[in-house]
Amino acid sequence: MSQSAPLRVRVHATDPVRRRGLVAMLEGAGHAVTDDTPDVELCDTGHSLPRESEAPVVALTAGALTWSGPAGVLPPDASAEQLDAALRAVAAGLLVRPPGLPEPRSFAPADDAPLLTPREREILGLIGEGLSNKAMARRLGISVHTIKFHMEALFTKLDATSRAEALTKGLRGGVIEL
Repeated sequence: MSQSAPLRVRVHATDPVRRRGLVAMLEGAGHAVTDDTPDVELCDTGHSLPRESEAPVVALTAGALTWSGPAGVLPPDASAEQLDAALRAVAAGLLVRPPGLPEPRSFAPADDAPLLTPREREILGLIGEGLSNKAMARRLGISVHTIKFHMEALFTKLDATSRAEALTKGLRGGVIEL
């Protein structure tokens, strides 16, 4: 296993036998299993994913996910080495996906907004204020052409065809607040 610093891992597993097996794998890799503030959370198949997590989540699942929250996804039969590597990767801020799994964007339900850049979030907020492209450009100190570029990317990511639809999806997805 890895010689890197151990991680504090919170384990979510419904089946007590499976939980003991996961805990043994984690402790074998030198990690500490905790109920306190974790570095990473591990969710086994059948256990609901924590929506409000203190740390990045690695989900062990064979099926499609309906929520885009896990930073890592592995099959339930992942080896101890794969599990260790995935936990360390998501703790470092990376995404982990097994081959053949759909891109993270396809995990999100229709009303859950995809990842937007800080500038796209800012522009979505200005849409909420009712500003025109020209007024946005003036406020942000960028060209109208750049505003249009960001608006196009924003509409594509939110799968919106109008400012009102983009704003609605942004509000529902918790991307912005007015």
